[in-house]
Amino acid sequence: MTETAKKATTPKKTRATAAKSTAPKAAATKIKTAKSKIAMMPSHDQIAALAHQFWTERGQDHGHHEEDWLRAEQQLFGKAS
Repeated sequence: MTETAKKATTPKKTRATAAKSTAPKAAATKIKTAKSKIAMMPSHDQIAALAHQFWTERGQDHGHHEEDWLRAEQQLFGKAS
């Protein structure tokens, strides 16, 4: 007795399958966009330098460091967007 093995065939792609194959490209684009936004975010040192500049422009008046820091963040993050 000899057994005959059936040849495995791959199913043809349907339109739904073809549409699914483009999904990873869209996800990759979102990842690249997210990475580019991260690269544009100001560093801690950049915020500190600008906050220091605001402090000196204000006459080195103590007690407003948080305002200077937040103002620096807002200005730098506004440029990053």
